[in-house]
Amino acid sequence: MHLISPLDGFEFGAYRAGPRDARRGGLVLIQEIFGVTDHIRELADGYAADGYESLAPSFYDRRERDFQAGYDAESMARGVRLSQETPWGEVAADLQAAIDALAPPVFVAGYCWGGTATWLAACRCAGLAAASSFYGRRIPELIAETPRCPIILHFGRRDASIPPEVVDAIGGAHPDIPIHQYDAGHGFVSDRRADYHPDAARLARLRTLQLFAMNGGGRGDI
Repeated sequence: MHLISPLDGFEFGAYRAGPRDARRGGLVLIQEIFGVTDHIRELADGYAADGYESLAPSFYDRRERDFQAGYDAESMARGVRLSQETPWGEVAADLQAAIDALAPPVFVAGYCWGGTATWLAACRCAGLAAASSFYGRRIPELIAETPRCPIILHFGRRDASIPPEVVDAIGGAHPDIPIHQYDAGHGFVSDRRADYHPDAARLARLRTLQLFAMNGGGRGDI
């Protein structure tokens, strides 16, 4: 499907996964730096199986439509470049378009670059019931902003890209926000990566679903 940004009227793509049974709510699923890959689509399908109508927007479409990268060094460099070229104000507007496209309650979850974008959505976007952020390395760029909906954060204790002092700084600035840490590295939810940690991935997912259930994600009508 396609969404229209309220920022500039740009039309960008989104992968949609609809629930097969009764709907619990809507979910905006935010990509890693690698784009809307098969991993992100599988995550969306998984949340849809749990009753959440899921949208995974293609946030890099203005610069490279339908971008998908592998995990080799060259692909990662392209993903990093696109993430750095995509300003947070633009991301917030595109997030709002995705939120507005879903019937409430609407939740958000994001991974890696998307973990920071999840924090951004919780701080700037309207219409969110709750948010779950996975290893958002760039949250310190937005640490002065305060989430307006319930949010939980997930980090790996062995994540070399997010040292303990960064997690401590986030906790110090926002002591009321739950921070869950796992004996894992960066990207521990993705079974495509060396740091995949199935136990941590399952626990973080259970905590995410519990958060959603506690904030309006109960069984609704088909």
